[in-house]
Amino acid sequence: MRQNPSFAMTDVAELRRLIDENPWVTLVSHAEDGLVASHYAVMLDGERDDLTIVGHVGKPDDLVHGLGVRELLVVVQGPHGYISPGWYGDVAAVPTWNFVSAHLSGVPEILSADENLRVLERLVDRFERGMPQPRGLWELPNDEEFVTRLERGTVGFRLTPSRVVAKRKLSQNKPVETVETIAREVAARGLPLDSALADEMRRAEEARGRR
Repeated sequence: MRQNPSFAMTDVAELRRLIDENPWVTLVSHAEDGLVASHYAVMLDGERDDLTIVGHVGKPDDLVHGLGVRELLVVVQGPHGYISPGWYGDVAAVPTWNFVSAHLSGVPEILSADENLRVLERLVDRFERGMPQPRGLWELPNDEEFVTRLERGTVGFRLTPSRVVAKRKLSQNKPVETVETIAREVAARGLPLDSALADEMRRAEEARGRR
C-alpha cells in the first residue's frame, strides 16, 4: 500500500482499535506457486499492549502459507466507501474512495497446542458474548474429544509485525467544512459501512484538532 504522509496512521492505540473492530482479515504470502491469500479472524494478543495479533489457520493452510517460515502480510480493512464529487460543492472534482486500512507484515511464531487452544477459546468467547445465549468452546454438546480434534485441525500463530503500513484516507486534505459535509452525506446514504465511515472521518478530524 503506497503511503501518503497526509494520510499516515501511526498511533498505536488507534491501530489497536482498528484491529479490534475489524477482526476479519486477509492473510497474504508468497507461496511456491505464487501469491496466496486466505481469510481468517484474528485478535490482539491479550498479554501485549502493542500490535501483536494471534489467530489460527485450518490445516493445510499452514503449509500453503509457509506459516512460521515465510513472511506473512495481514491486511486489516476498516470502514470504507465511495465519495461523490458532488459533495465537494461547485468546484472541479473527481470521485474517490475513503478508507481505513492497515498492513501488518512479519514472520509469525507458531503456537503450541495449549496456546492455540487458549486462543481458540478466546476467539469463540469474543464473538459469542454478544449472543442471547453465549455458547463457549467447552459448552455441551462439545466434549473434550471434540475440542481436541478441533484444535488438532488448526495451527495457531502469533505475529508481532516487523513492518506496519497504515492509512486513514478520509478527506483530510479538504477544508473542515467540506469534510463535515461529506461525513453527513455518507451517513445519510445508509449503506452498511456508511455510519462507521462517517464516524471515522469525524474521529480523524478531532485527532487533528479541526473539530
